[in-house]
Amino acid sequence: MIATFLVGRNAATKNVSKMALVPGIFNINEPVIFGYPIVYNVSMLIPFVLTPAMGIIIAYIATSLNFMNRCVVYIPWTTPPLLSGYLATAGDWRAIIVQALILVLGVLIYIPFVKINDIVMEKTMASE
Repeated sequence: MIATFLVGRNAATKNVSKMALVPGIFNINEPVIFGYPIVYNVSMLIPFVLTPAMGIIIAYIATSLNFMNRCVVYIPWTTPPLLSGYLATAGDWRAIIVQALILVLGVLIYIPFVKINDIVMEKTMASE
């Protein structure tokens, strides 16, 4: 959603992102997954799979290098990002930095694919 707000040009995807903003803060992403759409959208498949894998790898490396504490607290899945890392590591502020880094890198991964999706949507709308 952040990448769409930054570089998206398509009105339909921007509207879906606006509607999904508040639920997205609480990790309720079905409005984006089905409304954007990410499901059955080849141009969004790569970042949809790559971004979580990248996040897991970065968090694993940060934990194994003792940059942040291990996750020791089970938190609800609807806990917003940044707060969730802080709470899961029992109050380690460095987890906020790691989650912020993962969030920024995730947005950077999505940006070219949002642009590709806009081009595809424009061609699809023009041919109808």
